[in-house]
Amino acid sequence: MIGLVIVSHSRKLAEGLCELTNQLSQGKVKILPAGGMEDGSLGTDATRIMDAIQEADSGDGVLIIADLGSAILSSDMAIEMLDENKKSKIVIADAPFVEGGVAAAVEASLGSDLNKVKEAAEGAKELKKIFK
Repeated sequence: MIGLVIVSHSRKLAEGLCELTNQLSQGKVKILPAGGMEDGSLGTDATRIMDAIQEADSGDGVLIIADLGSAILSSDMAIEMLDENKKSKIVIADAPFVEGGVAAAVEASLGSDLNKVKEAAEGAKELKKIFK
């Protein structure tokens, strides 16, 4: 099953999205937070992200959902730190943080492959919240 890593500059924000996505995916998906720095300050840490990727990976792949630009840079660095054979199964979604994370978690809980989970996350860009 595809795992998810939630990367945020804020530990609390990453943990909060993990709480939400875990509930919506009924605990079927391994979803790990990688938020903030070791001392609790804001920021992203490639080593923490890499550790979360390795913990979330069951062998089928991991999708990363990130909040802001430098979270993408840190996630790219984390992927580069992995073994060559794992890199091809780790991708970053170009998706809205909350809606993309929820869509990815639900799709992953259905047993979908990495491409389909990424598509679901990125498709969340098109969701409308107000229909007036």
